[in-house]
Amino acid sequence: MSAKRFAYYLGLDLGQSADYTALAIIEEPLWANGSWVSPATMDRGYYMLLREENRRRGRPPHPPLEVRHLERFELGTSYTTIVKRVKEIAYTPPLVELPSGLLIDKTGVGAAVLDAFEHSGIRPTAITIHGGSAVSYDPSGRRGYRVPKRDLVSAVQVLLQNRRLKIAASLPEASTLKKELLNFRVKVDPATAHDSYEHWREGDHDDLVLAVAIACWCREWLNQFVEGRHAKEERNRLKARWESNSKGNERP
Repeated sequence: MSAKRFAYYLGLDLGQSADYTALAIIEEPLWANGSWVSPATMDRGYYMLLREENRRRGRPPHPPLEVRHLERFELGTSYTTIVKRVKEIAYTPPLVELPSGLLIDKTGVGAAVLDAFEHSGIRPTAITIHGGSAVSYDPSGRRGYRVPKRDLVSAVQVLLQNRRLKIAASLPEASTLKKELLNFRVKVDPATAHDSYEHWREGDHDDLVLAVAIACWCREWLNQFVEGRHAKEERNRLKARWESNSKGNERP
């Protein structure tokens, strides 16, 4: 997955027997005619053409991200049913027509559920959450990452602070999700310098928070170098415009 970019990022928090399972879908727009455009309005051919144009001609850095889908499964829903439902969504337009990536938290469920997704024809990327400080590749050999809890939380916090994460009010659970996202609290123990997180998988809707966080982290992680390049290009454009205006204002 490290070499891919997506129009849609699907974050799936797989709950155990006493926990809910939640699915969140994040959409990344493309730049066209001076504004951000939803990929849902495009067929695959136009999407790929426009994405290449964004790459060649540049675009503003750090696009807004839209939470397009939220879904919570009833307690006790079997993993077989969850796999079937996620596949149904993944094979529905616009996801089936455009580049999409499925990220699954495998921290508490093991590899068997991931195998079930692969047997259904979907190849997910596994996310294992840990309390350390560095992102690393999954040492088990399965495609995926080991991600610090702090990175997941930070990805969502930064997007909210920069007003880049949009949550449609019409989505089920939207108001609760928004409240839980804004209620994140980060504390650092001065004795150990370790992070601890309140409101992390402690409330009724923390499964939604985690599903969104996984998708947001993935988008930002995969695009960090791309966004750095676009930011540099944007600075160069602004500098050239300023220099041009300065010359135009000089008196002969």
